[in-house]
Amino acid sequence: MASDPRPLTEPPVDPLALLESDTTLDAARPLLELVATYFAETRAGEGAVSTWHSAEVIADRLATEMPRNPRPLADVARRLASMLLVDVNRLAHPMYIGHQVSAPLPAAVWTEALISALNQSQAVREMSPSFTPLEHQVIEWMTDLIGWDARAGGTMTSGGTEATLTALLAARARAIPNVWDRGVGPRPPVLVCGEHAHYAVTRAAGVMGLGQSHVVVIPSDGQRMSVPQLRARLAELRHEHKQVMAVVATAGCTSTGAFDDIEAIADACAAFADDNGPLWLHVDAAHGGGALLSPRERPRLAGLARARSVAWDPHKTLLLPLSAGMLLVREEHDLERAYAQSAPYLFTPSEDARAWDMGPRSFQCSRRADVLKVWVAFERYGSQALGALYERLCDMARYLHERLSTHEQFMPLHVPESNILCFSWQPPGEADAAERDVLTDALRERYNRSGRGWITATTLGGRRVLRITVMNARTDRVHLDALVSGLEAEAQRVLQHHR
Repeated sequence: MASDPRPLTEPPVDPLALLESDTTLDAARPLLELVATYFAETRAGEGAVSTWHSAEVIADRLATEMPRNPRPLADVARRLASMLLVDVNRLAHPMYIGHQVSAPLPAAVWTEALISALNQSQAVREMSPSFTPLEHQVIEWMTDLIGWDARAGGTMTSGGTEATLTALLAARARAIPNVWDRGVGPRPPVLVCGEHAHYAVTRAAGVMGLGQSHVVVIPSDGQRMSVPQLRARLAELRHEHKQVMAVVATAGCTSTGAFDDIEAIADACAAFADDNGPLWLHVDAAHGGGALLSPRERPRLAGLARARSVAWDPHKTLLLPLSAGMLLVREEHDLERAYAQSAPYLFTPSEDARAWDMGPRSFQCSRRADVLKVWVAFERYGSQALGALYERLCDMARYLHERLSTHEQFMPLHVPESNILCFSWQPPGEADAAERDVLTDALRERYNRSGRGWITATTLGGRRVLRITVMNARTDRVHLDALVSGLEAEAQRVLQHHR
């Protein structure tokens, strides 16, 4: 008989006993306390916002062998805190004013554990008996906000990239009815979008086999798609006998947060209608969709009800944890054309059952019930408070715009239309454009590594510029004043080092 390969000193492991011992609230407390401590520390605005350690330093710290033996969950929590949490981006810190990732609402954070514990799969209703109807209900809330009728529908997604891909797949099915079986053919249609559209559009073109050469980019006018140039290009495409699969407008573009004129773009789509009717208008409102909840900001989305499809990420300006994206469509049956497949081992062939199952209209099969945290957020805070939080984020960007309007070195580059502001650094003395780009990137890196705050950068008009996105309800005017002071101090050090 073969001998036991384990060392004699190693006790036998009872995996079921380990599992059961972790199911109590006392067992979970060390991990829950990490979350509560994080909330408390960031509320006070204490400590560094991010890390100055390189990826190599952190990787070296983590370079250990795979654990063979169990250790108490309290020990795991301590190791997690010391090895990983010390170097995270602390998005709940009011001085984190960086990417479009939120400091999430606490009630939604606590809901994450419940979503994981229940582990329902949203592909088919029988695998998620209550959360599948819940997803339909929450989607109905959102389509009602847009102004659509009972024919509308949608699905939760991982984010705006998946939502846009699915919407454009549905548009492709309308433009090329047999595309699922025969492909796009030798003369694929074109996609039309603005120059500030998210890369999700060109990615979708590549994934769908259209090719990025079949993406027609319309120049901007003040960070928005130029409607006169859109009309001119649509006229050229018609003259060239090129089919337009869809026009993509953006509500809250990534670089500046600007909103395209949806009403005017919808007018153009109607004016250049083809045999299928008005051109398919998809609105990427992944970032700007939160304006629907604000009576003050909602007018920026005028014309949204005329869109055929809308992408919206509640994990952005509704401040939910990743991931919580949505695709909303004016005609629910459009989604069933996006993924023209059958799977009898999952989807019940009955028409009634197919209406409930989410799998046939979603790119994902195994999909968490992320709709639950959306529902909890609305139940806990209500649409009025969520709309007020969106307005607060926008107000902070506008305050920084006002604050920098008279600054000697930092100049705002646009009036904020949402919670995003880009601004340039004009260092004193002579510097050409290339040197200013280098100095700008150096300033951002030095400021972020200082731990006193965290911001991003982007390229506008071919030049590197600084950029803030207010995604934390805790961020107030005092923090934006501190941002300006911090940048001023680090700017002096950058100039001393580079000149």
